[in-house]
Amino acid sequence: MEIFKKNKAVIKFLGIFFGTYIVFTLGYQFYLDNADSEVYFPEPITHIVALQTESLVNFFGYETKMIPSHFDPSMRLGIDGKYLVRVVEGCNAVSVIILFLSFILAFKKDWKTTLLFIFAGSVLIYVFNVLRIALLTIGIYEIPKYQELMHGTLFPIFIYGFVFLLWIFWIRNYKTNLNTVDE
Repeated sequence: MEIFKKNKAVIKFLGIFFGTYIVFTLGYQFYLDNADSEVYFPEPITHIVALQTESLVNFFGYETKMIPSHFDPSMRLGIDGKYLVRVVEGCNAVSVIILFLSFILAFKKDWKTTLLFIFAGSVLIYVFNVLRIALLTIGIYEIPKYQELMHGTLFPIFIYGFVFLLWIFWIRNYKTNLNTVDE
């Protein structure tokens, strides 16, 4: 029992982090199971991410086209008529945002500051993710021999590194004192 008293703040952090992560992940799975894929294929969030990525790649000066895949639940994104990437549910950053907000809630300060940071951070992660997919698409088009390196290593580091920096910023500027446990 002494170990629990001594580590109350750590146990609270872990409980909030994993509890929040599980609840939001189950909620997201419920959303996926019930999403209307007739209008937005494969589901609304991924569809919108793909559309915004297409617009961003066009903005960068490339002739871009996005179509629903006939082979799997994805949107295919191409440049100059060559389809280069598939935007699937895992590309929409929702899981990354759930991980981000679970950590922030576990280190919550006051509700107003915490919720504002979660909102701002989630928007930044979303925007950063669309930029990531656009740059990956352009990178595969320009230097296809590095496709595996870009998709498997560089661009995951890009998004998770950004989330890590947001966490560090939060801890340095808004953390609660781990020696005191609030309600």
